[in-house]
Amino acid sequence: MRLLIALLLPWLAFFTIGRPIAGTVCLILQITLIGWVPAAIWAAYAVSQYHTDQKIKRALKTGAFR
Repeated sequence: MRLLIALLLPWLAFFTIGRPIAGTVCLILQITLIGWVPAAIWAAYAVSQYHTDQKIKRALKTGAFR
């Protein structure tokens, strides 16, 4: 769901992962039509990194790396 939001409303995706400053910067970038594509790519990358970070935290919590 977050990936779809990242493609349609990139600035909103940053707010859903707890990065409001990046969301504001992304909104400013998204205001121009040319900036929409880089904003969507940036948001999709940030969402994928967020999911990766969550998986690492869960793995460390369960002791999978010990």
